[in-house]
Amino acid sequence: MQNTFQPHSLTGQSAWQDLLRLLKEEAISTLRGKPTLREKNGRGYWYDRYRQGDKIVERYIGDDNAELRTRLAHHQDHRAQSQARRRETARLIRLLRSEGYLTPDLATGQLLTAMSRAGVFRLGGTVVGTQAFRHYEGVLGVRISADAAAQTDDIDIASFERLSLALGDHVDPSLAEVFESLEFSPLPAVEKNKVWRWQQTHRQTLVEFLTPSFSAEEGLRDLPALGVSAQSLHFLNYLIAEPLTVPLLYRDGALIQIPRPERYAVHKLIVSERRRDSEMVLKARKDRAQAAFLIAVLAQEDRYALGDAWTEARDKGSAWRAALDAALTKMEDTRHILAGLG
Repeated sequence: MQNTFQPHSLTGQSAWQDLLRLLKEEAISTLRGKPTLREKNGRGYWYDRYRQGDKIVERYIGDDNAELRTRLAHHQDHRAQSQARRRETARLIRLLRSEGYLTPDLATGQLLTAMSRAGVFRLGGTVVGTQAFRHYEGVLGVRISADAAAQTDDIDIASFERLSLALGDHVDPSLAEVFESLEFSPLPAVEKNKVWRWQQTHRQTLVEFLTPSFSAEEGLRDLPALGVSAQSLHFLNYLIAEPLTVPLLYRDGALIQIPRPERYAVHKLIVSERRRDSEMVLKARKDRAQAAFLIAVLAQEDRYALGDAWTEARDKGSAWRAALDAALTKMEDTRHILAGLG
């Protein structure tokens, strides 16, 4: 198949990588105390341990890995350079905008920045849906057309219930305070005292929280670290495993999490088959278009990651294979690409 996507310039790709590095350094520069490693269930987690009044506070930093350990070893140096670094991140975002990278609208930029500062993404929250898709420009270094990534008023945040319980930390300020400051109101849910959706009063922006369902029912679950409830959904655990940290291209930047592009693409095939009523036809078509674009790019740029994600999904059972096969009956080119992965 002929290459149908256009890469961003090397200038833009380098600027995106520099921005990500600087924002990670900035996140480490805000530590108030001593970085402390804790082990839970065989995994390592770093915490910022400091005294607040007469108590000791431990604020989750991130999972233990070589990159984070290197940044933590230099966190005092990063703190001294904070002001200059913020000026540089703002400059890089202006550069990326001039290079044609997609940027969020005002409402989305304000909300995701506020969530980032409160700790939503540090504590496991992952942006899913079209708001995540738009960020694959930077991850893959390719242009995404405005039609394929048209702004949506929906912002979906997904997180694992068990991770939220395990971290022993919580957002600050609370999301109720964040939403109130941006004029969002909670929407009533079927279950009393279970709020999982907020809508902005003067715009149509809708925020929903989601979590994987590991049982037959897709009910509401609590996410203690985020202080909200979430709608549980089947297949979502596959999507948000091992998420990526990426820069939000708004003002001087912020860090958010999105799914891995290969998982997003395969998951979109499944989701397209779950949209069965007539009102969902356009959304299913959009799901397939996003999946087709990412699969075409990944087949050339990272075919092994795509192949592993495809195999993992098909190995999860007959329901997964049935949904994937049904989606591909409508996507001949994509079916040929996946069949050729070997």
